[in-house]
Amino acid sequence: MNIVVDPHGPKLASDPANPAPEGMRAGLFRTGDGVQLRYAIWPKGVGPHRGTVCLLQGRSEFIEKYFETIADFRARGFAVATFDWRGQGRSERLIGNRKLGHVDKFADYWCDLKSFHGDILLPDCPPPYYLVGHSMGGLVGLFAGVNDRLMFERIFLSAPMIGLEPPPFGTAGAARILGALSFAGLGHLPLQRRQDKPASRMSFAGNPLTGDPRRFARTAALLKAQPELEIGAPTVQWAAAAFAAMAAAQRDEFPGRVQAPVLMLAAARDRVVWTPATEALGLRMRTGRHMVVPGALHELFMESDAIRAQVFAAFDAFITQQS
Repeated sequence: MNIVVDPHGPKLASDPANPAPEGMRAGLFRTGDGVQLRYAIWPKGVGPHRGTVCLLQGRSEFIEKYFETIADFRARGFAVATFDWRGQGRSERLIGNRKLGHVDKFADYWCDLKSFHGDILLPDCPPPYYLVGHSMGGLVGLFAGVNDRLMFERIFLSAPMIGLEPPPFGTAGAARILGALSFAGLGHLPLQRRQDKPASRMSFAGNPLTGDPRRFARTAALLKAQPELEIGAPTVQWAAAAFAAMAAAQRDEFPGRVQAPVLMLAAARDRVVWTPATEALGLRMRTGRHMVVPGALHELFMESDAIRAQVFAAFDAFITQQS
C-alpha cells in the first residue's frame, strides 16, 4: 500500500459557504508509477448502507468543488471516495508551469484510478462500489468498464468527454497532429479553445458550465480563496493524449468492449463536450444507454436544483436496477 505520510497534511478548504461534509478523512497516496495524489473519503450518512460511490472529477476540478454533491450521495446511504487527478487540485503537478493541465498519456489517469481502487477504495470503503464520473472522469470511467469488469458494479457518467466538436481532420487526425507537435518538442505549450477560459476569469453571463448563479459563484469564490487549486489551459501533450483516447472511444469496436452496466447523461446545451458523440455511443452500447438532460449546460452536478433533481432521479433509478 502506497500511503504517504506528509507533515503538512492534505489540506482541504472548507468554509461556511462550502462546508466539508462531516466525517471526512483525507490523505495522500502514491500511484503505481510514483505520483502523489490527494484523496478524501466519507462514511455514509443516514439510512441503510448501500455501498461506496467513487467520484471521478473532470479536467481542472478538485475535491472541494464537490462537497455539496458528496453530501447528496451520503444522504442516500452511500460512502463516498474521491481524489484529485495527477496534475490538478492538490495532487502533484507534472511540469514546471503549475497553471497548465498536463498528462503524458491518457492511460496515466487509468493508473491513478487503479492505484486509488487498490490502495484506498478496497481496504477503506465498504462494497459494493459504484463509479460516478464527470466529463474527463467519465471517459476514464468508460475505460474502467473495458479494462476491469469487476472493479465497479455500475458506472454513471455526467457529460462524459467522449468527443469534442469535431476538428477539421477528425478526432483521430487531431490526435496525430497534436502528437507530432508534442514529438517535435512542443508538448508543454498551452493549447486552449476560445470558450475554455479558467473558471476564475469567467463571468456568469454566457459561461458554458452552469445556468445556476449560486453554484457558479461558489466555485469562483473557492478559486479566489485558494488559487493554487486552479489550472488553466491544457498542454499540447494533454490534448494529444485526450484526442487519442476519445478517438479510441469512437471506434466501431469500442461499445462492445464495455462490459459494466453504464448510464450516460448528456447535457442538451453542452458547449464543452460534444453531446452527439455521447448519443452515438449510447445507441451502440450493449451494456449501457444514454439520456439527454433538457436545458442543461456541461456541469450537471453544478446546475440548477431542477436539473440536479433529474440527474439524481436518474442515478437513483439506475443504481437500484437489477444487474
